[in-house]
Amino acid sequence: MRQQEYAIGIDIGGTNTVFGIVDHRGDISYRGAISTRKHSEVTDYIDELAGALAPAIDQVGGINAIRGIGIGAPNGNYYKGTIEYAPNLPWKGLIPLQQLMTDKFGIPCSLTNDANAAAVGEMMYGVARGMRDFIMITLGTGVGSGIVANGQLIYGHDGFAGELGHTTIIPGGRLHKGTGLRGSLESYASATGVTRTALEFLDRDPNQKSLLRQYNRDEIDSRIVYECAMEGDAIAKEVYEYTGEILGLSLANFVMFSSPEAIILFGGMTKAGDLILKPTREHMEKNLLPIFQNKIKLLFSELREADAAVLGASALVWEAKTDKVV
Repeated sequence: MRQQEYAIGIDIGGTNTVFGIVDHRGDISYRGAISTRKHSEVTDYIDELAGALAPAIDQVGGINAIRGIGIGAPNGNYYKGTIEYAPNLPWKGLIPLQQLMTDKFGIPCSLTNDANAAAVGEMMYGVARGMRDFIMITLGTGVGSGIVANGQLIYGHDGFAGELGHTTIIPGGRLHKGTGLRGSLESYASATGVTRTALEFLDRDPNQKSLLRQYNRDEIDSRIVYECAMEGDAIAKEVYEYTGEILGLSLANFVMFSSPEAIILFGGMTKAGDLILKPTREHMEKNLLPIFQNKIKLLFSELREADAAVLGASALVWEAKTDKVV
């Protein structure tokens, strides 16, 4: 009888690294986490990660039962297997993580950025199953994206394609402190952007009553804006209308670029449901050419947020190709 195969899925975040052992159906048999920031040397970090994974690997029958390792990481380059100048990680410069992991574990390893990993996971385990053309947009602290065309994730010539969150949607608009760019989608459609919009709207008319005014300015975040909107607060609801307008316009541009079957929204911002979905859909359709109107699905991800990062990373193992350019 053929031995069951598993993949290790690893998602490297700025604070924590989460991992799991995943089978081909997307069932996670083991979950764990370690601190990303504990070690200034990446080799020490890999040693701790290997120690944390050892019991899980033994549990499924040893390293021979593991087909490979998939990693999603900030600034992860699929072609080179490197993490390149990630601002939120403790290891600076070019980190040859794929090779270091392969050397440590003795099995193949694939690496990409976190948003691309989410797209691969959605294609294998989520609402995009069977789709050959779709765009994944992650709406969290930032805005990430993964573009799938003709059944293939688009990496570009250098491995960094798909930075739709950093496209300029309002020329000369808000300054993005991390990039120095002005008017990017991420400055408006992320959880951080929602907070900034709420504060701007409160300042616009100091006499307009709002539930948001019961909070100190530094207390206001996207969760509070959502809660106030659900209680019918006019300013909080307007924040979502404005955010949906900008996101919808951006999605229209993306549709006319690659003509996807669907755009899939994922991340904490989607918890707002129709508050964000309705204005986004309205303004996407309004800004599309007639040949694209009323045929692009706008969907929420089906992956559980707690598992999506690990599932997406593990899916890289099953999708791994042997023709990668290095």
